[in-house]
Amino acid sequence: MAQHYDLLVIGAGAAGSTAASTAAHHGKKVALIERDSIGGTCLNYGCDPTKTLLHIASMLYQAQHADKYGLHFQQVSLDWRQVQAYTHEVITSIRGGTSQEASQELAKQGITTFYGEASFLSPNEVSIEKSDGQKQTLSAARFVIASGSQTSIPPIEGLQETGFITNVEAVALSTLPRSMAIIGGGPIGMEFAQLFHRFGVEVTVIERAPQLLAKEDSELADQLCDLLCNEGIEVEVGVELQRVQRSSEGKRLTIKSNQATRDIVVDEILLALGRRPTLEKLQLDSIGVKTTKKGIEVDEMLRTSVPHIWAAGDVVGQYQFTHFAYEQGKHVGLNAFSDQPQPFNQHIIPWITYTEPALAHVGKTEEQLRQEGVSYRVGRMKFSEVERAISNGHTEGLVKVLVDQQDHILGGHILGTAADDLLAPLIVAMRAGITADMVASTIFPYPTLSEGVRWATDRIS
Repeated sequence: MAQHYDLLVIGAGAAGSTAASTAAHHGKKVALIERDSIGGTCLNYGCDPTKTLLHIASMLYQAQHADKYGLHFQQVSLDWRQVQAYTHEVITSIRGGTSQEASQELAKQGITTFYGEASFLSPNEVSIEKSDGQKQTLSAARFVIASGSQTSIPPIEGLQETGFITNVEAVALSTLPRSMAIIGGGPIGMEFAQLFHRFGVEVTVIERAPQLLAKEDSELADQLCDLLCNEGIEVEVGVELQRVQRSSEGKRLTIKSNQATRDIVVDEILLALGRRPTLEKLQLDSIGVKTTKKGIEVDEMLRTSVPHIWAAGDVVGQYQFTHFAYEQGKHVGLNAFSDQPQPFNQHIIPWITYTEPALAHVGKTEEQLRQEGVSYRVGRMKFSEVERAISNGHTEGLVKVLVDQQDHILGGHILGTAADDLLAPLIVAMRAGITADMVASTIFPYPTLSEGVRWATDRIS
């Protein structure tokens, strides 16, 4: 007879782990199924290793460009193996040990972890296929599907035969290539572009759209693009990648722009064209869970078309952010056992591109407000006018705040050093309904970069 649980969670990333912990905290018998390692994509192959690598790359870059501060280093060198070792230590530390050690910690919370590929046998039964081919059946009263996402692979001629890497391989390369083409100019692509370039790789970014970071405010996205190009990153926007093939020189990419074609030859190709939900092995059609190309269909409570099955995180296909997945996981962990499940509030979601300088935003862009016909006002503050930024020698970028006629904040956009952290007061203001005037009249400490946020709200016109 199959082991039975109150809740069975598929996927041990941010959404799944949080859902399992939330339910277990409320006394439920919980099982967690993971096909790879505890922590999911973000911890093992995404957010945490990339931010670690970006930080190390930044230190290397600052050391190489410290002359303006009067600092002269005799030799600045890179030990890639040691960089990788440190990155692995960070992953292990955040997880709380190895994947098995993390499972032991989950067991202390009352969560039983199973490793293998999950697939539904019936609406209340799941089969787990282990790495050795053995299978095990579990049953549960309720389920949370949090199986995550994976890199989208486009049907480009010759791509599969030529070979490529994704974020999974990119964060754990044994050696650095001399040159790399990154396909995709979104946040993932631009973060990898900067970190690899700063580690000495010649990088070319290829983007089909006319603008990099197309979902960002165009003014700030264009500024960031200029800064990255000035560092030496090659950018090809508005081009179509027609085919890829191997040659004696390396991997040859043929791109088309304005009816003209030309070739780019590199050592490695990194795909960063976005992600798609991981659903293939779950057999959701057989149990009536509705899906689309974007992911699992859920209602505002995050319930699927099958009443006792819920979904959260990347697999839902809304915002593929760890902070979003965490909150959804917590929400379904409560809703799954509630007599009155609550809608999930997703109106105020922060977006960050963790380049240096970082690009961060919450709420609407100017382009969105114009398209929607919404009247708005703008406040700007350049970091070249912020005393702390001047003293630090990092004056690139600005703060932009968009408000309605009643002074409520519609959107906040920051390009600058520590923009990811500086966005926090605007997130809180929007969540709490605090007006821009209240932010402007609040005393911020001097000298800090956060004053840029205050003065932007003070300059709204």
